[in-house]
Amino acid sequence: MSWTAGALESVTVQLTPLRSRSRHSLVVTPGVTAHRGASAYRPEHTLEAYRTAIRAGVDDIELDLVATRDGVLVARHENELSATTDVASRPGLAHLRTTRSVDGVEREGWFVEDLTVAELKTLTARERFPDLRPDSAAYDGREGVPTLTEVFAMVEAESVRRGRAVGIMLELKHVEHARRRGLDVETALLADLRRHDLDHPRARVTVMSFETEVLRRLSRRSRVQVVQLLDLHDRQPPDAVLAGDPTTYGDLMTPEGLARVDEYADGIGVTKALVLPPGPDGTLGEPTDLVRDAHRRWLTVQVWTLRAENRFLPTDLRDGDDPASYGDLFAEATAFLDAGVDGLTTDHPEIVMAAVAHRL
Repeated sequence: MSWTAGALESVTVQLTPLRSRSRHSLVVTPGVTAHRGASAYRPEHTLEAYRTAIRAGVDDIELDLVATRDGVLVARHENELSATTDVASRPGLAHLRTTRSVDGVEREGWFVEDLTVAELKTLTARERFPDLRPDSAAYDGREGVPTLTEVFAMVEAESVRRGRAVGIMLELKHVEHARRRGLDVETALLADLRRHDLDHPRARVTVMSFETEVLRRLSRRSRVQVVQLLDLHDRQPPDAVLAGDPTTYGDLMTPEGLARVDEYADGIGVTKALVLPPGPDGTLGEPTDLVRDAHRRWLTVQVWTLRAENRFLPTDLRDGDDPASYGDLFAEATAFLDAGVDGLTTDHPEIVMAAVAHRL
């Protein structure tokens, strides 16, 4: 199966039957969320990446949020900037290169919390995977790093232009790390939501985090949807690591852990392997009980991240040996729909939307 960036405008799908649907989602039509925008086709977390996804017809766009030195929320996947901007080529910012522990992990580079928003606005975005995605890398240097306010304004304009509400899934990153450096991510988020009249149950806004306590607090301070993100069983929430709390994501996935999550969250967002763990040979596995257990608590399940390149696919869905070639993402998306998930987060929204449409 061959896909190109041009497929965003017109999609022809070779259907690959995988298995019969065995589980039901909690929603009528599972949603498709563009991961960092249409990040297979434009550098991630740029306004054009989001617009490209919206033009493709996604239900929601997903963006990660970190705070600048002066407390402005901006869209970056992590607080270190060298992987996705040209900060390393800016002599005027060379003195800000440092080594820092972030969520218990030593990192070296340039960190958002050391730059003011004015300094950040001098940078331009670049493709994270230039070898895998050279077409996207061709757009390097064309756009800067958007603030959350700029994304809200763009989504509002696109929603009006297209006559449909576009949802926004906001992932808060490094909240406890920022708090220990004097930055209040929660209050900044609430201020931006209220400035745009988005802090109400009807708003197409969801707040997510791998950290647990920030979501507990926000569930009391805000009226938007809340989703607890879960990683592999033996990993820990970053705020738990910093607090010396031994809680793991595996603890949160037990029936008792999901009951605790249900106290403050509306759903969970999980890495692919928690729903369809790969077999010993890396092939697509059989569903776990996580979707069923979450649905028993009326918690929705969003799965991440679906990508078309061979590098990211199960071995039995790859096409050839080139890690950059596209394999059968349609089949993988169908398998997750069979498992009963309520939403799919993807870099390649047109392929996943085709899989969802085929189920209707």
